[in-house]
Amino acid sequence: MASGGQQAELPWWQKYLARGVGCGGGVIALGLGLFNCITLSAFCVVAGIWQMVAAFIVISAEAPCCCMFVEFVQRYSMWVDTRPYWQKSVFYVVLAIPPFIMCITVSIILGSGLIFLCGVLYGLMALGKKGSREDMIAAAQNSGRPGGMKDNLVDGGSSPPA
Repeated sequence: MASGGQQAELPWWQKYLARGVGCGGGVIALGLGLFNCITLSAFCVVAGIWQMVAAFIVISAEAPCCCMFVEFVQRYSMWVDTRPYWQKSVFYVVLAIPPFIMCITVSIILGSGLIFLCGVLYGLMALGKKGSREDMIAAAQNSGRPGGMKDNLVDGGSSPPA
């Protein structure tokens, strides 16, 4: 997985895509969560409220300029920016799942789905860049020889005893 030093190696468009999906998806999820609260089902009302709270959390982390009227948002946004990508990914994915469990409507699928997509994008960023072609060819050739993969798995990469 990508460490803190590898976060700078990602393409600029990938970082802005994740932020854009988080910000835009949060705004859409906020509106659709409000729309979802107009129902007679108690579970759908709770799912809509959950989606609105999740949308506010994502918007305040990804675009603090949208919530500058709330005092703690700037500190919260700076704290979230220091977190590794995998932590953001897990947080956003876990935040998006409960509305799906409570109520399946189009507004929940679109709103929480965009928050989930933001988490998936951060997860892909956490994995880092793909290996070079030469690295993948070398790995494929080493695993093709008899006992190649087994030697590394069983012996932990150490050379076999003489």
